[in-house]
Amino acid sequence: MFKLFFKLCGWKVTHFLPDDIKKCVIVVAPHTSNWDFPFGMGTVSIMKLKQNFIIKKEWVKFPFKRIFLSLGAIPIDRQKHKVSGDKNSTVHAMADLFAEREELRLVITPEGTRSRVEKWKTGFYYVALKANVPIALAFINYETKSTGIDKVIYPTGDYKKDMKEIMDFYKNMKGKNNHNFSVDLELSK
Repeated sequence: MFKLFFKLCGWKVTHFLPDDIKKCVIVVAPHTSNWDFPFGMGTVSIMKLKQNFIIKKEWVKFPFKRIFLSLGAIPIDRQKHKVSGDKNSTVHAMADLFAEREELRLVITPEGTRSRVEKWKTGFYYVALKANVPIALAFINYETKSTGIDKVIYPTGDYKKDMKEIMDFYKNMKGKNNHNFSVDLELSK
């Protein structure tokens, strides 16, 4: 269904994740519209890419449970992690998922919302660093009607250097509501 929608809308996948990468954090940007979801799902369908994403456990109940799980949702109890008092406990829980699975490509939208933000959430970086997995840079470019995974970086622990590389990659991408897209300008200098 997503694949057909994707093609009927005239979109194309231009870059693919290398087959040998079985574990990674996939960063997707820009994320400025609800339309990003069907185009993203069309992309993974065309790529034949098994991917997962984190979702609030409250969403994984009847009548949506079967749908979300079939799309790759992994439910997480955010309240449980907040109660622990460790502000990074969700990052640790997500990183631990990589140790529990032979294959995990975890999709994260670092903007955290479809509204404009000046600073991206950094959890994706620390999840990849803690799990010792690469970060795959996926894009949805409405200007060119193209999607894909064009670059894979291995976090070094030098946050500013690594994030500059990531920001430089995304700075010319165009979201559906492009006025809502922003890279962290401090990190792209």
